[in-house]
Amino acid sequence: MAGRSIAFAALALTGSLAIAAFPPVARAAEPPDAHVTAAANSRPLPSVSPTPQSISRSGDDVTVTGRVLLVVDEHTDASARDRLVRELKKHGVARVDNVSPGAVPQASQGLLTVRLGAAERPDIAAALGDTAVPARAESYALKVSARDAQGEAHPDIALGGTDAAGQFYAVQTLRQLFQRHDDDWTVAGAQVSDYPSMPLRGSIEGFYGPQWTAAERLDHMDFLGEMKSNTYVYAPKDDPYHRDKWREPYPAVRLAELRQLIDRARAGHVRFTFAVSPGASICYSDPADTEALTDKLQAMYDAGVRSFSIPLDDISYTRWNCPGDAEKFGAPGRGAAARAQVGLLNAVQHDFVAEREGVNPLQMVPTEYGDLTDTAYKQTIRATLDPAVQVMWTGTDVVPPQITNAQASKAAELFGRKVFVWDNYPVNDFARTAGRLLLAPYDKREPGLSDHLSGIVSNPMNQQAASKLAVFTMSDFSWNDRGYDRDRSARQAALHLAAGDSRTADAVQVFVDLNHMAPTFGSQPWQPQAPVFGAAVERFWQDHGSDAERAIAEFRPSVRAVAQAPGIIREGVPDKLFLSDASRWLDATQLWGQSMEHGLNVLAALAAHNAAEAAQERQSMDSLAAAASQIMVDPAEQGRHGPVKIGDPFIEDFVARVANLHDESMGLPPLRELARGKQATQISDYEWGGAFPFGADKSVDGDLFDFSTTSGREAQPWWQVDLGASADLEKIEIYNRTDCCAERTKDYYVLVSDQPFSGTLADQLGKPGVWSHHETDQAASPTTIATTARGRYVRVWLAGTDPVELNMAEVQVYGRVQEG
Repeated sequence: MAGRSIAFAALALTGSLAIAAFPPVARAAEPPDAHVTAAANSRPLPSVSPTPQSISRSGDDVTVTGRVLLVVDEHTDASARDRLVRELKKHGVARVDNVSPGAVPQASQGLLTVRLGAAERPDIAAALGDTAVPARAESYALKVSARDAQGEAHPDIALGGTDAAGQFYAVQTLRQLFQRHDDDWTVAGAQVSDYPSMPLRGSIEGFYGPQWTAAERLDHMDFLGEMKSNTYVYAPKDDPYHRDKWREPYPAVRLAELRQLIDRARAGHVRFTFAVSPGASICYSDPADTEALTDKLQAMYDAGVRSFSIPLDDISYTRWNCPGDAEKFGAPGRGAAARAQVGLLNAVQHDFVAEREGVNPLQMVPTEYGDLTDTAYKQTIRATLDPAVQVMWTGTDVVPPQITNAQASKAAELFGRKVFVWDNYPVNDFARTAGRLLLAPYDKREPGLSDHLSGIVSNPMNQQAASKLAVFTMSDFSWNDRGYDRDRSARQAALHLAAGDSRTADAVQVFVDLNHMAPTFGSQPWQPQAPVFGAAVERFWQDHGSDAERAIAEFRPSVRAVAQAPGIIREGVPDKLFLSDASRWLDATQLWGQSMEHGLNVLAALAAHNAAEAAQERQSMDSLAAAASQIMVDPAEQGRHGPVKIGDPFIEDFVARVANLHDESMGLPPLRELARGKQATQISDYEWGGAFPFGADKSVDGDLFDFSTTSGREAQPWWQVDLGASADLEKIEIYNRTDCCAERTKDYYVLVSDQPFSGTLADQLGKPGVWSHHETDQAASPTTIATTARGRYVRVWLAGTDPVELNMAEVQVYGRVQEG
């Protein structure tokens, strides 16, 4: 699974993009427990996602006729029927005749007959024959037959579900069995017995930052339905009526939007789960607050909601919100907090959920949601919380590097029930994800987790449509964790986005590889960046020293694939929401790819001793790289400033290394980052009790996700680094904090001097030997400041006269130092 080597293949002479060493398009690949038997003259079965529990050949493929008989009755699911009709017409059917099981005309022998409904319906049961119908919720059986029991040609497709959702999922499988052959559509001769391994599957809109739009949410409901995912939890942190204003009813306009969303979810057999998060302000002992909570739930019940969640995450549970809680539950602490929460949750489950028809068991997120430590809090939860209540758990951390069967089993033990995993992937609302799309396929979750979990939901990115690539693979895993294959699922996700076009899917996988990084809250990511392209870059430099011409020729197709992928994606991906979400990353990918192409031209010119051509290509490389590095995320979409990140550090390091080789050819010392690890000081340190130091050294440690911070007591605070020796400087890059405070570093000076600074800011401006630059537009990070100064000391000095903190993530100083 993880870490399988995948290599970029050469572009064909026609200019089309191919990735030959990616896993094949798995037309006949099936999960380990699936059995495929090749029938005489039959074609390989198409690949189906999510991976079915069992799929095999039933016989020959069936040709789709221009007229189709659709056999349905009053127990046929309306959504399944409507989607089936749509798929039939999409695949060449001009006329669909609806008939009841007892009214199939005798003259139907040559027409394709499709039967949809309950699996026990006599005509469906007979058509399914020996195709097993799993005795589980949401299960289905499907059989495509080219001949009747007497061996006569009679195309027939049977779709039987154990319930309405099963019928709908059978149709979702059937739509993937259509194949185009010459001018005809056929349906692969397959039989499928299938069911979900996990009861709950889907996504939770639970991130911080800008919310999805109404159109994006509707689009996501359709996507979840296609992926046989049955759960969507509405819990956006920045919806005030979900969290801060939880007592207040939704305004009429917002409620109308939610009603539309609830209806769309229901049509796709997705449970719209309404979450309300009262923990930051609720008084557990006050009946009025309990009543306000149930009133909020009742309003959503009246709007059509039948699943509810009460998240109690990201709150303080060692203090009370009202004096009455201390009187009723005692001094604040873990055990007391759990008693208060359990009282509220049990009341909602008993008095609201259980008393209303059709409502699913209550869900909750515990305050201790991301560890395996047994505490008074968890002891109280498992001993006293109603067993029907679903408990969510994020794994062993907020963003866990893995989830094993042993961990999930322990979590079930600690909470006294199977846990429902809120997996914080591919969410990008925390500092280490700044500037990133997280597109890697799901990984490092063990097969067999379905034995210990009640389900998995993905917490997606602020970018809804861009999240689909990862959520696709997560849905695949939660449907059939034991049949999940990471590479196969990644290819299927790319094909899904590409509407089945292989060339476009190749380009999508190039783009995914360059956006493969998946950070945790620690220093090590749980998914690596650019495993394919990074390996290609490393091979190139290994080979370049011994045979530059061969290395360039072998690496150029990989670089060209990067440069061309954005154009192919924009041309071939029909999902306009995805193209909008990914637009800035596509722009940056194209520019970086073009910059690298010119970089290869620089190296080729150097190898040919053509200094003029090398200089011209260097100029183009630098210009394109500068343009790429200035593409910033949209704060309105992701809630923070900063550059988009693509294939880092491999792409930027490649460009920098080519630049140094070109400089070396002209007799120049290499351009180096001189501030890393050098002595840094600041006017004062922020006081945090020593738990989280924000000293000046944090801005020269190479980590963009920690930062230095002054106390905030001084006007015109400063930070500086001593380079240790004078150097000819060419540029200074200043990175702000990615989580907040960018506006504070907006009006400031950057000073360079050979001598230590003394006195005030005003004393330094215009002083002989001091170079200065005034920056007033800190709209994003990094800010690149060009300089021709020579100096040893570099100081950043705020210009404002009001006391304020100076926050910086990193200061990088680039200069040339003559070796020796």
